[in-house]
Amino acid sequence: MGTMHSHDHDLGHGHAHPAPRGKFLGVALGATFALVVAELIGGHLGHSVALISDAFHNLSDIPMIVISWFAARWAERPADAQKTFGYRRAGILAAFTNGIILVFIALAVFWEAFQRFFHPVAVNTQWMIGLSVVALVINGGITLGLWSSRSDLNLRALLVHNLGDAASNVAILIIALVIHAKGILWLDPVAGALIGGLVLWSTVGILRDSGHILLEGLPREMELARVAHTILNVPGVQEVHDVHIWTLGPEVHALSCHVRIPDMHMAESEKVLAGIRECLAGGFGIRHTTIQFERAGLPSVTYYMPEQFRAIKR
Repeated sequence: MGTMHSHDHDLGHGHAHPAPRGKFLGVALGATFALVVAELIGGHLGHSVALISDAFHNLSDIPMIVISWFAARWAERPADAQKTFGYRRAGILAAFTNGIILVFIALAVFWEAFQRFFHPVAVNTQWMIGLSVVALVINGGITLGLWSSRSDLNLRALLVHNLGDAASNVAILIIALVIHAKGILWLDPVAGALIGGLVLWSTVGILRDSGHILLEGLPREMELARVAHTILNVPGVQEVHDVHIWTLGPEVHALSCHVRIPDMHMAESEKVLAGIRECLAGGFGIRHTTIQFERAGLPSVTYYMPEQFRAIKR
């Protein structure tokens, strides 16, 4: 019995959605930093916990943008002797790190809002209204600039967070107008709590998806049995087992499996291999494959077992 390996080295170059250029992330970093300073000053002078909370919320964008910029650059680096799969996971790791940062930011915002709710302070609504409009313009612009790269998990973390920022700016604007008209001071800490809720909401999906990838989970849009049956339907394939599918980076998936084929000439087995790779690439977008052939003289009986490590046989 011989073995044959297929190792497709195309790691999806040209298939993943390109990240925004570093120039855009640099502009976003500068605008966000200026906004944080303005909101901290405005929140202090206007006695608004909502503005101060939003400033800290936006402050979390700064390490996120820096990490995302480095991750996007690292993801373009080719594989080397130490990182044989390349650096595509850098963006996934950045997304997970950003999610952890967001959890602590949310807890800090909740605490500050809780304290201010029981000890309300007169708020200067002019500061709140003016800065919430400026913040909405900045965060809305960054969100629109990142929208085309939303399939990249690393940049999606930044996109979702800025979308939450924009929504919180709208909430602050509405609450500021109500406070200005009615003088209901407790609405200010309520706005701070809403911001904290938005932070936590945006974090759940990011941590779930990035953690799933870091744990080598099956890509969520795929079904293991369907992939295995697709391989089994390739002419010449008798059995499929030890199927493993995981994500290397944004839109880049990998597969390894064992395939039993009849005893045949090398040229014929190459055709089987090409057929498998074509089906995986066309049907599932899997272009990085490691397939080990096992030869058998007699065909097997057809049956199906759903467990991952059991065989699917023809």
